[in-house]
Amino acid sequence: MATKGLPTLAGGSLGLSRYLEEIRKFPMLAPDEEYMLAKRWQQHQDSDAAEKLVTSHLRLVARIAMGYRGYGLPIGEVISEGNVGLMQAVKRFDPEKGFRLATYAMWWIRASIQEYILRSWSLVKMGTTAAQKKLFFNLRRAKSQLQALDDGDLRPDQVKAIATKLGVPEEDVVSMNRRLGGDASLNAPIRAESESGEWQDWLVDDTPTQEDRLVEDEELQRRKSYLSSAMSVLNDRERRVFEQRRLAEEPATLEELSAEFGVSRERIRQIEVRAFEKVQKAVTSNARRAEAPAA
Repeated sequence: MATKGLPTLAGGSLGLSRYLEEIRKFPMLAPDEEYMLAKRWQQHQDSDAAEKLVTSHLRLVARIAMGYRGYGLPIGEVISEGNVGLMQAVKRFDPEKGFRLATYAMWWIRASIQEYILRSWSLVKMGTTAAQKKLFFNLRRAKSQLQALDDGDLRPDQVKAIATKLGVPEEDVVSMNRRLGGDASLNAPIRAESESGEWQDWLVDDTPTQEDRLVEDEELQRRKSYLSSAMSVLNDRERRVFEQRRLAEEPATLEELSAEFGVSRERIRQIEVRAFEKVQKAVTSNARRAEAPAA
């Protein structure tokens, strides 16, 4: 995908500052404008349309990239990798799926940045399984929530809490914490030969951005849409039982529904299980069709 109009990011803080000023000049796109540009790219490979889609989302990439400052890599390179992910998202984006480009691009941007970090992080020699990636990118935040940012090994109760939260073995938490900690403390300089600051100055900011909140809202609405569509596979009795047992703020008891339908509690339980399985299967099928990247 040719992107001749993208601003370049020079090294140093001045270069970053100028880059951020430049990308703020690109306007945000209204939903209908985004849709038409995406269709022009999808149907006619219109490079100008693709460029507008990319440039309008450069601020999103920068915001996401700033969340990865805690890994000590040049922020300009992190942003550049995020831009690569954004271009891949634009290339594959299908506006007919019903969600905005920002929602779709978030995954591509983060995936591109995370792969770059894993390739570049010299202190950690690790595999790239999904569980290891999850632990690598979430351990620091989990430790912060437990107020466990001191040097050295974690306490057994902290190890257990983090392992449970992230769904990984306790020994993996201990090993990764030692790898990430190395011999450096948070007060150690990032690079001895430069005034790059201390590690504690680069901890990830957990405050959700406007884009994160937008994506979360859109994700919630999309899941509600999947669920609503999936429930069409249920008959009236299954729907009633499913809603009262799984969706109500105060779920009905088996006894109550047993009395309502004139059947045994075991029969209500069977109906609930069958309804849940049918809805789960329908939701999964709908989500795969809607979210599969276009070839």
